[in-house]
Amino acid sequence: MASVASRWARLARSPLCRWTRGPSATFSTAAQRSTGDECSSDDPPSPDEPGHSLALRNLQHRAVKLEAEVRDLTERYQRALADSETVRRRTQKFVEDAKLFGIQSFCRDLVEVADILEKASDSIAGEATPGDQKSALEKVSEGLALLEAKLQSVFAKHGLQKMAPIGGKYDPYDHEIICHVPAEGVQPGTVTLVTQDGYKLHGRTIRHAQVGVAVESQE
Repeated sequence: MASVASRWARLARSPLCRWTRGPSATFSTAAQRSTGDECSSDDPPSPDEPGHSLALRNLQHRAVKLEAEVRDLTERYQRALADSETVRRRTQKFVEDAKLFGIQSFCRDLVEVADILEKASDSIAGEATPGDQKSALEKVSEGLALLEAKLQSVFAKHGLQKMAPIGGKYDPYDHEIICHVPAEGVQPGTVTLVTQDGYKLHGRTIRHAQVGVAVESQE
């Protein structure tokens, strides 16, 4: 019995047993560590594995979806730019119109003054009185004529102009028919008489001219 125990003791102390235990333990530990690394690895599957084709299809689907979203956002952005440009142009047009036509009511009131001055000038110039009275009236007439010319120049400075429709064609946007006159030597529809002058502010009619229009005589 003692000989068997001593024999096992010598075997355990032998180099062969130490070599077998050392490398085996080392290899076993390295194998476990390698196996654990492989199990915890995040590397994607190889192209030959079934999981790779599924992941590729998912990526392609996401890419198509993102492209569609990008196109939709691009179209919305372009529409928003177009709408903002339209709003900007309209706002700019409103501002310009406000600058040009802000004095429209003022000009309409001044037109009445111009009518009075013109009528007074015509009535004084038509009077024929002898002596100094005639000379005074002539001076008054000249002063009123100068005043009327000055007033018309102020109108023109601010874009207000008097129409001159006589001899032209009737235009319902500029003229208001007051009467019809026989077409003697003129074409029907021609303006031959003006009872009240019309005015335009920067090309826009603010008061229609009251006119008489030539028509064919009914016999």
